[in-house]
Amino acid sequence: MGENLKRTDLESAIQRTRESFDTDNPTVPYIEGDGIGVDIWPAAQGVFDAVVEKAYKGQRKINWLEVLAGQKAFDNVNEWLPEETTNKFEEYGVGIKGPLTTPVGEGIRSINVSIRQIMDLYVCLRPIKYFNGIQTPTKNPQDVDITLFRENTEDVYAGKELEEGSEEVQKLNKFLKSEFGWEIREDSGIGIKPISKTATERLVRASLNYAVENNKKNLALVHKGNIMKFTEGAFRKWGYELVQEEFSDIAISWEDCNGDPGDKILIQDVIADAFLQQILVKPENFDVIATTNLNGDYASDALAAQIGGIGISPGGNINYENGKAVFEATHGTAPKYAGKDQANPGSLILSGEMMFRYMGWDEAADLTIKTMEKSILDGNVTYDLARGREEAKTLKSSEFANSLIDNLDKF
Repeated sequence: MGENLKRTDLESAIQRTRESFDTDNPTVPYIEGDGIGVDIWPAAQGVFDAVVEKAYKGQRKINWLEVLAGQKAFDNVNEWLPEETTNKFEEYGVGIKGPLTTPVGEGIRSINVSIRQIMDLYVCLRPIKYFNGIQTPTKNPQDVDITLFRENTEDVYAGKELEEGSEEVQKLNKFLKSEFGWEIREDSGIGIKPISKTATERLVRASLNYAVENNKKNLALVHKGNIMKFTEGAFRKWGYELVQEEFSDIAISWEDCNGDPGDKILIQDVIADAFLQQILVKPENFDVIATTNLNGDYASDALAAQIGGIGISPGGNINYENGKAVFEATHGTAPKYAGKDQANPGSLILSGEMMFRYMGWDEAADLTIKTMEKSILDGNVTYDLARGREEAKTLKSSEFANSLIDNLDKF
């Protein structure tokens, strides 16, 4: 597990991580992904290679190493997540993956969650920004420019559950009633939700370092502490305490600044349900978000919808203390579209852009954004981004990737 480094130590760790990727020919492990992974990975890889070639004129190249997880792993080695896969991610430091199958209500637990927990990738990083030309259900999608830090290792995703009617849940229910006086309906399933000071501090610390490094003006702690006072309420309290202990020279809470933070980063907290309303009404008020795991899951999808859908929303899972990171498509496997060359590879491509920037390959990252912007603005898009645009040309997954590659000649 991470060491929960203090602010200055964490800044040094982040710098060391970037320096370690100065190599011109890094090996990057990748997971193709289930379902539409067979369509979007080849499309995305073609864009990555073309962008790197354009940016560095042959001086840099990625050596791609396929590792297995999900259905492909089960079919080949009879394991959903082979130990070798996470070992390779650990060995090479940075990886990228397509979507993986997780059955609902039964069967295997989430492979995505397992990777995050095994590697202690405690930040789920979701930058959410609008691309001109996309039709969205909201009036002012251009006002959305929010980076969300979602705690990635605990909350209900690391919780424990007991099934309704089982001997275990009956035993626990009796214990809770006798020891704490808690009255819980006998026909209930019961779950336990952990929120720790350790995980809260390192998440908030990473989010504030990001805000400083990227000249952001405010950070919001999003929680449901009005109801869950000793988990999410504690998340809020620990977050404010960390700001006071480590960032008081550059950040200030709303209560302490009387509405005028001056040149400091403004720290505020927002109840989760109110936050979901406010991002619809005034998203321009938010720069960086730090939140718990489940709230982050809800909020990242809601924000993605505001900018045109999860098909254009990237993500990364990062441990800023040891530098390990796995970037990923943020959507599901969409099995009914698998093999049809229709799915939008945008989320995976933009996750690659995040990976390039994390590696310090800013030129490749900038080119990825530029070529994506041009194809979308020109209306050369996949079916999901063509909705509501009469002038748009609907492209296959591979054709969309080729459009991005063709654009590179213009930069």
